[in-house]
Amino acid sequence: MISDSIPLIASRCHQTVDPVHLLCYFAPEADQEFTSAGLEPGHMGYFAGRAAALGRASSAAVAAAFYNFNPALVALHLPRAWDLASPERVVEARMSAVDRALRRVLGDGAVGSPEVAEAAGLARTAAEACSPEGRPLYAAHAELPWPREPHLVLWHAITLLREHRGDGHVAALVGHGVGAIAALVTDTATGKSLFSAEQVREHRAWSERDWDTEVAALTESGLLDSSGRLTEAGALLRSRIEDATDAAAAPPYRSLGAERAERLIALCEPLRDAVVAAGELPRNDTADPPAHG
Repeated sequence: MISDSIPLIASRCHQTVDPVHLLCYFAPEADQEFTSAGLEPGHMGYFAGRAAALGRASSAAVAAAFYNFNPALVALHLPRAWDLASPERVVEARMSAVDRALRRVLGDGAVGSPEVAEAAGLARTAAEACSPEGRPLYAAHAELPWPREPHLVLWHAITLLREHRGDGHVAALVGHGVGAIAALVTDTATGKSLFSAEQVREHRAWSERDWDTEVAALTESGLLDSSGRLTEAGALLRSRIEDATDAAAAPPYRSLGAERAERLIALCEPLRDAVVAAGELPRNDTADPPAHG
């Protein structure tokens, strides 16, 4: 029996293109555009920016879709944000921020290059092969109009693929009985996270009591040892969740085909490297972890 390589390709592609997407959260242009649109600086831009495709969504709906943020934190910003700037205006501000950030970080030469245009075409083909069933964040973003310029087409396609994968990851967590805080605790316990447990806990706005209670429960269930590391059972659980996530993310890449998916990865590697080299993304020893699902 031939091994299916597509789930692994889906994982590799996500790791390659995700830094390009993350510019919409960390580039200074994001806060500038969101505040110009009327939002308050800080977390509001993240929650409203990512949720705007859903329309005037409630804080409860957004917290459920994002999965691992304390709902009380989300409620500080939504639905109040929609009284400051309409979802449509926030969508426009987000795309303007991405346009400016990509031009600054990559340079106009790279933005207008044949390679970016080729990558945009491949990523759009994959994104349009995604299925919306059970994937609210992907489905909402898929309803947004496609931009015209290739670098924005690429970013939008990457965003669709990311939200499609994220919705699948949430389904995997739910299917394996791993709640919001448990998802964060077990992820940081793998030792592979770029960010400390303390950074993650604070950024998601969970109290020490919330966190410690979950750690105690996971230890009692045999998923963590007394030092807070994953046990064999805990590592197996995380492996199964990641495998399920990769499998759920595979269909658009299967539609694209392994050869073209590998080409997409190769085309996006220089873009990823440029973003990382520009210092736009936080580091675990200097800043908060990414505000994504």
